[in-house]
Amino acid sequence: MKKIVVPIDFSEQSDNALKVAASLAKKHNAEIIALHMLELNQAMITSSEGFHPEQTVFLIKLAEKRFKDFLSKQYLKGVNITPIVKHFKVFSEVNDIAKKNGADLIVMGSHGTDGLKEIFIGSNAERVVRNADVPVLVIKKEHKDFKVERFLFACGFKDESLLAFQKAKDFAEMLSAELKLVYINTPGDDFLSTNDTNERISEFLGKAGVSMKVEIYNDYNVEKGILNYSEKINADAIGIPTHGRKGLSHFFMGSIGEDIANHSNIPTVTFKI
Repeated sequence: MKKIVVPIDFSEQSDNALKVAASLAKKHNAEIIALHMLELNQAMITSSEGFHPEQTVFLIKLAEKRFKDFLSKQYLKGVNITPIVKHFKVFSEVNDIAKKNGADLIVMGSHGTDGLKEIFIGSNAERVVRNADVPVLVIKKEHKDFKVERFLFACGFKDESLLAFQKAKDFAEMLSAELKLVYINTPGDDFLSTNDTNERISEFLGKAGVSMKVEIYNDYNVEKGILNYSEKINADAIGIPTHGRKGLSHFFMGSIGEDIANHSNIPTVTFKI
């Protein structure tokens, strides 16, 4: 791990994410790219009526000073940090910054969302997960010394998840964590018999070139199964593939990866399929 992108909005959640990133950076001698996106719009910057250019400059300077103060925390001492300020809040830019700088990971703070707000708005972390090509580590709570001993990875064990599985395996090895694998078997059209499940898992592991134990866990839906099983084994973090669906396909089909990132209380890492 060489570079970590951390979106900063001065909230408690982004502070929690920055602490985790700092912990990882110190352990792996990585650089943190701290990204702050101002909530300005083009009209505000260019308008000659109702909003004066000097006011815009003042807001930008004020935000930059606040950003600098935010990055002068004690736990960041000795960490190589590159601050980047963008004028607009466009969540696809987080992925653009990650790709441009060759980042290996995005660490994002989140408080999660529920109910109608989740359906119509979603969380900032969910938007980053949806647009990111690199793994996204979503943090909900403070971790003074981020450590993962049991890393749970859940997927459908289909060919589309092979690359995500390899990334999850590499992530677990980087953290010196035990990788636990689970397949969630659900009722209805997605139900598989024991033989069919074992055959699918065996074929998947063969293509991945590994020999590992996979737990088969039954639950009413995939999200509940992952969350319940992670609690059962006392997992420290959850890894999940995500399609990163957008537009109508996202509205009608959703993404289990985003749902887990939203609702899990323990750190979650999404790996783009």
